[in-house]
Parts: sequence; structure tokens; C-alpha cells
Amino acid sequence: MGFAARYRIGEGARRRVQRWRRAALAALIAGAVVFPLSAAGRPEIPAPAPASLAPLSASTLDEAYAANRANAAEAARTAAAHHDRDRAATDRQLAAPARHLLRFDGRGSGRVTEVLGDLARADRIAVLVPGSDTSLDTYGRFHAAAAALYGQLAREAPEGTRTAVVAWLGYETPGTVSATVTTTGRAEQAAPQLRALVADLRAIAGGGPRVSLLCHSYGSVVCGRAAAGLAVDDIALVGSPGTGADSVAALHTRARVWAARGGDDWVENVPHVSADLFGTTVGFGTDPVSPAFGARVFAAGDGGHSDYFSPGSTSLTNLARIVLGETKAVTHD
Repeated sequence: MGFAARYRIGEGARRRVQRWRRAALAALIAGAVVFPLSAAGRPEIPAPAPASLAPLSASTLDEAYAANRANAAEAARTAAAHHDRDRAATDRQLAAPARHLLRFDGRGSGRVTEVLGDLARADRIAVLVPGSDTSLDTYGRFHAAAAALYGQLAREAPEGTRTAVVAWLGYETPGTVSATVTTTGRAEQAAPQLRALVADLRAIAGGGPRVSLLCHSYGSVVCGRAAAGLAVDDIALVGSPGTGADSVAALHTRARVWAARGGDDWVENVPHVSADLFGTTVGFGTDPVSPAFGARVFAAGDGGHSDYFSPGSTSLTNLARIVLGETKAVTHD
């Protein structure tokens, strides 16, 4: 076959790829415009305003925990009075004496920042940043992920290494089927809150502990928007549709950036494209597990989109090793 014929075939393939990308982007934009907000049908849940807290530090931590538990208990009573039994039950669980709430707001979809472990004395701190459809109404599964990671860290940490996990539901996550899930808008709103959380953690625990962000699904877009200059040591992206950045270098972070995707994760089929539309960005750009992005890709096993923190999984084992700084022990496909 001559050069001209090979060129025509290559050019035809290139054009087909370009047409596919344009079609995928059109579908993505159409979805962003057409799909309704999944939370729109949920009535507003009445609750008291968040507790007034002193600036967070090691000395005020117990006071903050107590104030937020009291606020959660009041939120439970308010929800019960409005006959919302599910929300009342969730609030009551969060008000239990064993729960450590760094922040709590029971209004609307809710906000919770919960600590597992001794935050003030921790040597390694992991912050879980959730993806779509995470709210007070689904908080149980998010807490289960944090608890699984905390258990894994406790089993694997070298003797004398103290760990803490922070489950950060600090922003209004998008619905999986919604206009917001295909744009960076919610992530841009959330990024200042994530930066503020990291500042709080440093105020409480000091500059010594290593802090890792573990960002799931749309949460990786939030981490991407917050990453520049953030005082964290590792950023791990799991089940990520993209970060909104074309490469690790474009995140402008000194942290090590990791990425993984399970073998049965549907997010693999999300088009990795982006475009500006009506003042926001639709789509999230380069695939974080692709060589072009430049992350440290680690093994996540055969799990699906919701399986990264499943006890006993390859992904959970590797995430714990990343948090502990045992980078040589992290496995790769």
C-alpha cells in the first residue's frame, strides 16, 4: 500500500475521531441542558442554623464536637416535628456521643464534616471528598467508606503512627442525572470550602502531619479546582471523570497526584472532552488514568464506581498505603 493510500486511511480515521468527539461533546452539552436537577423535587428540610464556633484549634476541638452534636440533636427534633423520619434518624445518629463533627448544618441537603480518629494528634490525615448524590439523606454510605478506610489504616499503620480520617460533605453535590454533574460549577463553588477545611486541619494538627485528599467521582473535579497551592501531600483521584485540567502540571500543586479506575467502573465511558458554555465549563478534559495526564496510576481491581472503599479491595489497600506514605508498596496494573 502506497504512502498516499495510507495517508488517506489515517486522515479518515482522524476525521472519524474528531466527529466522534464533536458528537460526544454535543451529547454532553445536551444532557447538561435537558436533564433536570435531581434534587429539585426534594422539599427543603427545616433545621437550626449551624452552631457558632470559636476558631478551630487543638484546644477548641472538643468544644466544637459538643456544639455540633447538640446542633444535630436539635435538627433531629425539628425534622421529627415535620414528620421526616429518615432525616430525623440520620441527625440522631450524628448526635451520638461517639461522633466527632467538625462542622454540621442540617438545613437543606445538609453539610457534615466528621472526624474518625484523634485529629489533634494524628501523623497521617486522609480527607474523603465525595461525588454526586451525597447528602445527609445518603450520608450512611459515605460514612461507611470513611470507616472502612480508617479501619484499613489502623491495621496497616506502623507502630506509633497515628491516623485520622475526615469525611468531608462540605458542599452541595450534584445529582448523577442533572445539569450540574456535567459542569465545573459546583466544584468551583466547593473549592474555597475545601481549602478552608485544609486550613482548619493545619490549625488543629499543625504543620507536621501528612494530609492526603482522596477524591471520588465528581469530588475529583472539586479537588482539581482546589489543588493549586493547597498544603496537602497527596491527591488521589478514583472513579474520576476528569479534573477540569489537562494535566497534573495544570493543577499547580506540589502534591503527588495519583489516579485509579476499577475494571467495572462505568465512568470509563464518559467522553473526556470539555468546552466553555454560557460562562461555565462543560466536561472535564483529560482522562486522569491516561499517560497524557501524568498521574501516578495505581491498581484498583475489578470493582465498579461505588467500590473503591470496599473492605478487602485492591483500591482500598492502595489508598491506605498512599495515605501512610508507603508509596513503594502501592501496586500497579
